[in-house]
Amino acid sequence: MPADGSRDAGDAGTGWGRAAEPGTVRPGGRTARVRAAVLEAAGDMLAEEGFHGLDLAEVARRAEVGKTTVYRRWGTVGGLVADLLTDMAEQSLPRTDTGSLEEDLLANARLVRRTLSDPRQGPLFKAVIAAAAGDARTAEALHRFYEVRVAEWAPCVQQAVARGELPEGTDAAEMVRAVSAPLYYRLLTTDAPLDEAAARRAAEAAAAAGRAGAFVRSP
Repeated sequence: MPADGSRDAGDAGTGWGRAAEPGTVRPGGRTARVRAAVLEAAGDMLAEEGFHGLDLAEVARRAEVGKTTVYRRWGTVGGLVADLLTDMAEQSLPRTDTGSLEEDLLANARLVRRTLSDPRQGPLFKAVIAAAAGDARTAEALHRFYEVRVAEWAPCVQQAVARGELPEGTDAAEMVRAVSAPLYYRLLTTDAPLDEAAARRAAEAAAAAGRAGAFVRSP
């Protein structure tokens, strides 16, 4: 996914003058272990049964924690999924820095491919994307997740501009998204495998478009 890693997405759901949303406080000790168990159980259920099959009581049972703990901390299924996405952004692998635009973009495409073709992560992302279409809180959390991942990889484009490999004014975020887009489209609209060839095509197409000025910001 994904394209997607800042390890500091935890503050994205809070704001000045507001109490923290359920699930957004970063705990330590036993509370951290409870959170990890609950999020793992939630991810498993999303992958197996989709967003509408996610049930807080069943998540609590699988995580071997009290139902009251889950309801008090996360409140709703949307709150739980939002925290799961925050945790995924924090745990995602950092970007690869090869010093070459083509190799950096290929590393990004390969990371997305591995994530989306993973037997657990692929169905999980499908479920979250589907849920975001009808649940505003899930959509907001998904947008934050991808903002974090795109921001992590944007420097590879910015460095390519500085090296003269790309035109001045290239929109780094748009170019990073262009690497991932064909892979997500393939995942969601076909049953074709996400293989190395698909990752390489996505990276090469984005690099070629970038060199041609396709991502240069309009005046």
